[in-house]
Amino acid sequence: MGAGQSTGSHPQPPARALHVLRVTPSSPASQTNIEAFFDFLVGFEGGTHSSPKALDAAELEAIVEKNEGKNLNLLVWNSKSQSTRVVQITPSRTWSQQTLSTNGSKDAEPGSQPSLLGLSMRVCEPEFALENVWHVLDVLEGSPAESAGLVPYGDWIVGWSGGVLSAEGDFYDVVEAHIDKPLRVYVYSYDFDTIREVVLVPNRQWGGEGLLGCVFG
Repeated sequence: MGAGQSTGSHPQPPARALHVLRVTPSSPASQTNIEAFFDFLVGFEGGTHSSPKALDAAELEAIVEKNEGKNLNLLVWNSKSQSTRVVQITPSRTWSQQTLSTNGSKDAEPGSQPSLLGLSMRVCEPEFALENVWHVLDVLEGSPAESAGLVPYGDWIVGWSGGVLSAEGDFYDVVEAHIDKPLRVYVYSYDFDTIREVVLVPNRQWGGEGLLGCVFG
């Protein structure tokens, strides 16, 4: 698993797709090259969606269930390369059962089914999904942003654990709602071309201006 094969260039993004918000560690998806925030599931080989267009989430769920333990070729559109590729994945619940046995099942919801792919997704319009990202322009000394390791000019905040930032004021609202509480955000590094998770703790006690001590553009 993990090999990605390009299927062609598509300058125009698909009208609707399943936006990948998070790839869970140790999951089947983590063994592939599926990339959070920049990748969108648009279909699967052998299905009705052989080219990027609207994907029915219920149809995908059914085909994933049907192919548990078998190789499944997903069609994934990437917003950076503007192209669709084939990603082979083997749906399985074994990984999540092992995680539960290691960490305990106290966090699992009663009756919940373990994920077969380990992907958090939502239906969206890819053309507008990444419009609201926040460029880190400056990080003040001793600030929550510095403690979290944010890098001026090299980092962009592209979303948080609750999803993408769909409007200009979203990030401020999210920060205000997490004063003195951990806020998990997803940061794109231009220098390394990677997405990483960063935990910020907005507060007014750090000794400077603002809740984060960070200037955004």
